[in-house]
Amino acid sequence: MTVTDTHAIGLLAQMLRVASTSYQERALADVLVTAMRDLGFEAHIDGVGNVIGLIERGPGPTLMLLGHLDTVPGHVPVRSEDGRLYGRGAVDAKGPLAAMICAAARATDFHGRLLVIGVVEEETPGSRGAMAIRATHDRPDALIIGEPSGWSGVVLGYKGKLDLRYTVRCPATHPSNPAPKASELAVTAWTALVDLLGPEAGHEFFDRPGATLVSLNADLTSATADLSVRTPPDFDSDRLLRAMRDRLPEGTLHVLNEVAACRVGRANPAVRALVSGIRRVHGRPRLVVKTATSDMNTLAEVWDVPMATYGPGDSRLDHADTEHIILSDYLRGIDVLSVAIEELADLRSRLAERSAR
Repeated sequence: MTVTDTHAIGLLAQMLRVASTSYQERALADVLVTAMRDLGFEAHIDGVGNVIGLIERGPGPTLMLLGHLDTVPGHVPVRSEDGRLYGRGAVDAKGPLAAMICAAARATDFHGRLLVIGVVEEETPGSRGAMAIRATHDRPDALIIGEPSGWSGVVLGYKGKLDLRYTVRCPATHPSNPAPKASELAVTAWTALVDLLGPEAGHEFFDRPGATLVSLNADLTSATADLSVRTPPDFDSDRLLRAMRDRLPEGTLHVLNEVAACRVGRANPAVRALVSGIRRVHGRPRLVVKTATSDMNTLAEVWDVPMATYGPGDSRLDHADTEHIILSDYLRGIDVLSVAIEELADLRSRLAERSAR
């Protein structure tokens, strides 16, 4: 089947009409298996619910394009208006995933293996879908992660994340008793974290940590505080944890999840392929780093391969009640990815030449 612009827009609209909040991705996975098979993929759903689509055309490199199926909760009515397509996930990240599917289906001259994967539970602390992929798939020759970068942007890296939970219980007592209460100790945990990170910490900068008080459930006798730290490259999480525990002699501090920051260079072949695609579509490439976290972090922990993150859509609309994608940008994103796939077709030979010099 030829992937026309009309078909590409129809695929994304179909994906948006299927709700797929985290842990509830199966209905969308079923839709995508059918859609991908119609486009020439061998497609199936793996043991954790990820959609795996493969196009194999003889010897050559393995290129993996990986996005996520799940969205945050919230209903955004699906509608097309003034060249924009509205719906939960239009930007984060069904738009980038749909663009990858369409670009791979169009890559009829690519020799090698094209894997397009939609993973589950990216919007959760555990990233179970990406964790399963890195455990069950061979390392690809190159990897592109599907997240909104803007059609002319390429993401070089993301901050890491350290998710913590502080729990404490105290004997029942009168509010006027000078003994510390559980609620007060939970607040102390938050203030200790902010103090230890220092006055320069914040979410505005890639090279500095930033803290968030995710939730606080507390009364006089019991309290639970969930804390999250976005961490820059080379951040010493163990040192922070030791200092936090020294400040919190009562209660328990648990590590719920930890993933390191990641960053690639401008000369990375995946970056250069995407930059070439943007220029071919008459755009001016923007190379950026993000203060959030994505499945690029999870996969970069174990795969030292050329990689970058790319996808049409304005990331400022992530999780917004007005989430939408500009359809012309979505179509440009497909064109950019098509060029990038073409550029990466001879990746093995180029890397071999470089190592021989």
